[in-house]
Amino acid sequence: MKFTLSWLKDHLETEASVAEIAEALTDLGLEVEDISNPAERLSEFTIGKVVKAEKHPDADKLKVCQVETAQGETQIICGAPNAREGITVVIASPGVYVPGIDTTIGVGKIRGIESYGMMCSEREMELSEEHDGIIELPSGEVGQKFTDWLAENDPAKVDPVIEIAITPNRPDALGVRGIALDLAARGLGVMKPAAQEQIEGQFPCPISVTIDEDTRDAGCEVFAGRVIRGVGNGPSPQWLQDRLRAIGLRPISALVDITNFFTYDRNRPLHVFDADKVQGDLRVHRAQGGETLIGLDEKEYTFAPGMVVISDDQGIESIGGIMGGLATGCTGETVNVFLEAAVWDHVQIAATGRGLKINSDARYRNERGIDPAFNMEAIDLATQMILDLCGGEPSSVIVAGEVPDVSRAYRLDPARVQSLVGMDIPEAEQRRTLTALGFALEGDMAHVPSWRPDVMGEADLVEEVARVASLTKLQGKPLPRAQVGVPKPILSPMQKREQIARRTSAALGYNECVTYSFIDSASATLFGGGDDATMLANPISSEMSHMRPDLLPGLLQAAARNQARGQMNLALFEVGHAFHGGEPEEQHVQVSGLLVGRTGPKDVHGASRPVDLFDAKADAEAVLNALGAPEKVQILRDGPAWFHPGRHGRICLGPKKVLGIFGELHPRVLEQMDVKGPAVAFTLFPADIPMPRKKTTGRGALELRDLQAVERDFAFVVDEGIEALTLVNAAAGADKALIEDVRVFDEFIGGSLGEGKKSLALTVRLQPTETTLKEADIEAVSKKIVEKVEKATGGTLRG
Repeated sequence: MKFTLSWLKDHLETEASVAEIAEALTDLGLEVEDISNPAERLSEFTIGKVVKAEKHPDADKLKVCQVETAQGETQIICGAPNAREGITVVIASPGVYVPGIDTTIGVGKIRGIESYGMMCSEREMELSEEHDGIIELPSGEVGQKFTDWLAENDPAKVDPVIEIAITPNRPDALGVRGIALDLAARGLGVMKPAAQEQIEGQFPCPISVTIDEDTRDAGCEVFAGRVIRGVGNGPSPQWLQDRLRAIGLRPISALVDITNFFTYDRNRPLHVFDADKVQGDLRVHRAQGGETLIGLDEKEYTFAPGMVVISDDQGIESIGGIMGGLATGCTGETVNVFLEAAVWDHVQIAATGRGLKINSDARYRNERGIDPAFNMEAIDLATQMILDLCGGEPSSVIVAGEVPDVSRAYRLDPARVQSLVGMDIPEAEQRRTLTALGFALEGDMAHVPSWRPDVMGEADLVEEVARVASLTKLQGKPLPRAQVGVPKPILSPMQKREQIARRTSAALGYNECVTYSFIDSASATLFGGGDDATMLANPISSEMSHMRPDLLPGLLQAAARNQARGQMNLALFEVGHAFHGGEPEEQHVQVSGLLVGRTGPKDVHGASRPVDLFDAKADAEAVLNALGAPEKVQILRDGPAWFHPGRHGRICLGPKKVLGIFGELHPRVLEQMDVKGPAVAFTLFPADIPMPRKKTTGRGALELRDLQAVERDFAFVVDEGIEALTLVNAAAGADKALIEDVRVFDEFIGGSLGEGKKSLALTVRLQPTETTLKEADIEAVSKKIVEKVEKATGGTLRG
C-alpha cells in the first residue's frame, strides 16, 4: 500500500515529519517497507540567475554563461538551446550528485574553457522526461534551495511516498483514511471530518440490477448503482494525476482515475460502465462454465462453473468485484456512465481471482474485506467527484440486495490488559484509544466499527489498546514465584532420567536418532511384536503398519541406510517409547544404543578392532550409573530372541527385576534387517530403576575406608558348562557387607583336570568397615565363599 504525505494530510491534520510517521506506523503494526522522498536527493540543488550568456569561441552549440549563485558569480558552460541571459535556473555546484545522469559534478574544461557547475533539466533531476532545455523558473531568489521553491510552487514534485506492508487482518489500512485513523489514535495528529455528500437523482435510473437467488448468500450481498449522463471524459486534473503517478498508477481518464482514487483513498473499489454500451439491464449471477470475456487488460478469460459475473442482455460484461470487461469500458467518447458499488463475498472473490489468475487492486481489497456500511455513501461521494470533474446529470440510485449487518459489540474489561499484555494502561486511556479508532462505547460495551472485520472478541479490544499504547513500552518482569524458597523441579523424575540418558549417551560418542513409532509387520514380528493389538487402523504406508515393540528396529534401519551410503562404523542411540499393547498405558520408555563395525579407523598401532558385547556392556553400565542405578547388579542370561544366545546378558536386581539387556545381535536379525556386522546393542528400562530413598540436591559425601582391604584367591574345578558368572554371584553372596568385589582372573581347561572339567580362579576383595580383619575372620569368610560356590556349581576347591 502506497500513499503520499500530502494525501495523508487530506485526512490527518499533522505537523509530524516523515520519519516520525514511519516510526509510528511500524510500531502500530503497519510496517513501513520503503520511503521515497524526492526532497532528499534534490536537497543540494540551488537557484541561480544567468546574468550573461555568450557563444563559446570553439563550439557553435555551447554557451559560456555567467551565473549568479549563492557563492557569487560563477562561469558555467551550457549546451541547452534555451540558455540565455536573464533566466532563473537550477544550479548543481561542484560536488553535487545529479541522479538523472548518475554523476557527481566537478570542475572541468570544455573546449579549453573552465566550467564550475551545471544548469539542470527536469530529466537530469528525475522530475520528468523533459530534456529539451534547462529548467526556467518563473520566480525564485538566488541561493534559495530548489526543494523549498518546489514545496511552495509545485509540491507534488517533492511529495514523499510511503509504502507499508498490510497484513491480511487489516483491510482497513488499504485506504489512506484508515491509516490516518491509526496515526490520530497514536497522537500524531487530528482527524479531519470525512467528506459527506447526498446526491438527489434528477431522473429514474434507466438500468436496473438483479441478483440471482443462488448468488445472494455467497456471492454478492448488495449491488448499488446509478447512471450519470452527459459527462465529459477527458484527462483528470493535475493533482489527481500526480497522486496516481506517485503511487505507481498510470492516469488513464477522469472516470477511471476517480475509481482508482477511491480504491486507495477509502479502500472502496468502484467500477464505471459505459452506459450506452450496456444492452438492457444488469444481472449478477453465477457462470454456467465455458463463457468468455475480454477484460480491461485486453486478455481473454474463460469462466468455470460457479464464478460470479455481471451480465447484460448480450452476455457477461464484468467479473464481479475483480475486473470490468473491455466491451463496456469507458473511453474518451463516453458520454453516459453507470457507476457501480457492491459488496462481494470474500471467499468467492479469492476463488475466482485465483482460478482466473487475475491480480487486480479490486480483487486485492474485496477478498480481504471492505466497509459494507460505506457502500451507499461511496456512491454519492464518487458521483459528486464525477460531477465536479466531468460534469453531467445523476439519476436516482438503484439497489439490489441488502447491505450486510456486521454490527457487533464486546465487553471492554480494563483489567484484561494487565493479564493479557502486562501493561498498566488507565481505563480512561483505553476508552480514549478505542473511541479514536472509531469504536462506539456504551458503558462497558465497545461497538466495533464496520470497517474493522478483524476485531472478533474481547482479546482484540485489548490488542487495539496495547498496539496504540505501543508495545515498545512493555517492560519485562519476572514471573512471580508460586511458593517461597527453591522452586519445585519442572521435569518429572522420568523426564529427568530421559534427559540424563540422552546427554550421557551423546557424551559416550553416540549419535541420537529420532525414528518413527511405526514399523513394518516383519520387523515388528522379529522383535516380539506385530500382533493385532499394535496394528494401525489407518497406516501411513505398508512400511509403517505396526507400533514398534522395541527401539532397536528403527536403529537397525537407520544403520542399514547409512551403510548403503558407505558409513560402516556407527554409534546410534534413541530414547523413546516402545509399545507392548494397543492401550495408552501399554507403553514403556526405553534407552537403546547400537554399535556397528569397528571401534575406530584403522591405524598402524592396531587400536581399531571389531566392536564386541563388552563395549555394549560398558556403555550400558555407564548410562545406568548416570541414571542412579544400584552398583551391585546381577548379569543373567535368557534374554530376548533377537540377541545372540551365548553372547548377551540381562542386567538385573533379581530374576524378575531387569534394568537392561546388552550383547551381540543375532546374525539372523542382522541378515533380515540388511545390516553388515558385527553389531552389538543395549536396551535399558529407566522406569525399572528404583527411585532413590533420599532426595538430595547433590551427591553424598565421599566415604573413604581407613582399614586395609584384603584379597584372597580361590580356584574351583567345575563342569565345563558352568558359567563364570555363577561363581562370581555365589562368591559375592557369601557376605554382602564385607565382600567389596569379585573378579575372574584365570581359566584352565584340560590337563590333569580330566575331560569336561575346567578351573576358574577368582579374586575376592574384602573391605572391613569397623575393625581390621584378623586371620580367623578371613578364614571364616573364605569358608563361606567355598561353601556358597560349591553349593551353586557342584564344583570343588582346587588343591
